[in-house]
Amino acid sequence: MNIKTIFFILSFLYISAEGSTLEGRGASFPKAVYHAWIQAYKDESNISIDYQPTGSGDGIISAVKRISTFSGTDKPLRHWRLRRYKLHMFPVVVGSIVLAYNIPGIEDKKLRLDEKAIAGIFSGKIKYWDDKHIQKNNMHLSLPHKPIYVVLRSDGSGTTYNFTYYLRKIAYKDFRFASKLPDWEVSGIRAKGNSGMSKTIKNTPYSIGYTDYSSKLKYELSVATLKNRAGYWVSPNIQSAKQGAKSANLDIKKDFYGMIVYPKGKKSYPLIATTFILIPDNNSKENKEVVKFFKWAFQNGSDIAESYGFSMLPSTTVKDIDTYFHHLHL
Repeated sequence: MNIKTIFFILSFLYISAEGSTLEGRGASFPKAVYHAWIQAYKDESNISIDYQPTGSGDGIISAVKRISTFSGTDKPLRHWRLRRYKLHMFPVVVGSIVLAYNIPGIEDKKLRLDEKAIAGIFSGKIKYWDDKHIQKNNMHLSLPHKPIYVVLRSDGSGTTYNFTYYLRKIAYKDFRFASKLPDWEVSGIRAKGNSGMSKTIKNTPYSIGYTDYSSKLKYELSVATLKNRAGYWVSPNIQSAKQGAKSANLDIKKDFYGMIVYPKGKKSYPLIATTFILIPDNNSKENKEVVKFFKWAFQNGSDIAESYGFSMLPSTTVKDIDTYFHHLHL
């Protein structure tokens, strides 16, 4: 074999490695920002990453069974579960979960919902849009006497996990059994993924459901203004997500396990969530490439994240994540 042939083979192998594809799947909540980051990263590095928004439940299963290079989940795993399945976990961004509605004639953010109204709607106790518990905070609106069609996720969902965590905080008696696969009293319309939720709400008059803020932007959904924990009315936006990010007290010693839903503060939007990445417990080449991508995102992805309604984590948390990677030799 001559030198030119050897050079050609080595060049081909180099190009193939540089253009290799990392495979991720899981949480649909951060889909928009992940896809935008992936494209920007590919433009710079020629590294292809394929992320499939299959839901947090599938993301956890994929991580445990090693189906994908990395997995996304909005439901964090406790330390013992990570050790049992030989996984590591780190947070990525903070985003808002919105209550999107389709009430003809009611514009975006005009509908106000307090905790009693939200609990009533999602428990099935409030059945019509002109119910007195909704009407009392919306005297400025002409609410119709129409049945409320509640849209719920059909798949294992971290968005649902965070939303039902909030519901348990505000009305534990009604939602003590709610989880990422909700078994609720309300008879709702089931839809798969945040995109499926959004499309169903968009196409179903007099409906309401929960989805991520980036889907609100993509599908031009109307979303409710909510009364927060401190008793103030707050709309979902990048500023209220940033406010919530400040409360993201995620401990490196616990693999960053933590829930930030229902934060304190006058300006805090009550429905916020952190999304996480799961990787196998090894220092493989693929793991190193995954970590390299997310390090790039932490350094360069703020503008992209904010354009989709997500907030980056506090700088102290990002430093802790970098320390975490260093200890893992990644």
